[in-house]
Amino acid sequence: MKLREIYERAVQLGIEADPRGPEEIQRLLEQVKKEYTDLKEEDKPFFDRERLFNPYSDTRILHGADDLEVQRILAGIDMEIGEVMLADRLREKGVGIDLIISHHPEGKALAALHDVMHLQEDMMHQLGVPINVAEGIMASRISEVHRGFLPVNHNRAVNAAQILDLPFMCVHTPADNLVTRFLNQLFAAKSPRTVGDVVKILKEVPEYREARKSKAGPEIIVGSEKKRAGQIYVDMTGGTSGPDTAYEKLARAGVGTIVAMHMPEKHRTEAEKHHINVVIAGHMASDSLGLNLFLDDLEQQGLEVIPCSGLIRVCRN
Repeated sequence: MKLREIYERAVQLGIEADPRGPEEIQRLLEQVKKEYTDLKEEDKPFFDRERLFNPYSDTRILHGADDLEVQRILAGIDMEIGEVMLADRLREKGVGIDLIISHHPEGKALAALHDVMHLQEDMMHQLGVPINVAEGIMASRISEVHRGFLPVNHNRAVNAAQILDLPFMCVHTPADNLVTRFLNQLFAAKSPRTVGDVVKILKEVPEYREARKSKAGPEIIVGSEKKRAGQIYVDMTGGTSGPDTAYEKLARAGVGTIVAMHMPEKHRTEAEKHHINVVIAGHMASDSLGLNLFLDDLEQQGLEVIPCSGLIRVCRN
């Protein structure tokens, strides 16, 4: 596959699994096209034209020619300078690495991470939170995340890849959409009654089962095994953690249990305050599951994947 084809496939799979649905994605893309058309000519060179077809600001080709032929990929959760050097070392040892794929964003994809957080507004609305309330409570958190990334040295790993001429891309929200859809379908099929049932179901998934061996598997951090799960909210996409003010709104909307990759302590306290059970599925395990679903698709096209950097590689082909 060519590098551009891999990138476009990631976007396509992300859209297919997007909780908002294809009609909403199309509406958002039309909105971006109008935004571009309305720009002054002097501003158009600075517009990220990838936004015209890709609704995920945290998924980009960071280095490499579109027509590059890719056969072997080094893939992981966090692909930073150390992993770029690993790819170069493998090349020295005769293991051809054509592309580095990171799950977590780097470079301009990291700088624009806040843009994908609007997805959380629609997810809350689907659960029963009024859309105006969801947009209202997300606005300050999105601004906070944006400001937080402003001083970050985004391009360290990208610069290393450029110097060593190692093609580099990241696939964040599309992979997170895949794990969200996978778990929503799993819980819908299994119909867990209690929080303990939720954990039991997660432990049957190979990535979570493997994560237990390194003490990073599913765990209840609010509630108990015997408490009834109620409505389950799989909170695994939308960039990064939302606002801590969301838990009161989610409780009022009828959410009984949140299944998340991770949760800050302040958020855990708010969930407990509003009697929402919380199951932490595991960060690396959840990211691995989402990325694996994408990598499986690439392997079906004949590509080879070498996992590293926390990726628990499970092949479902």
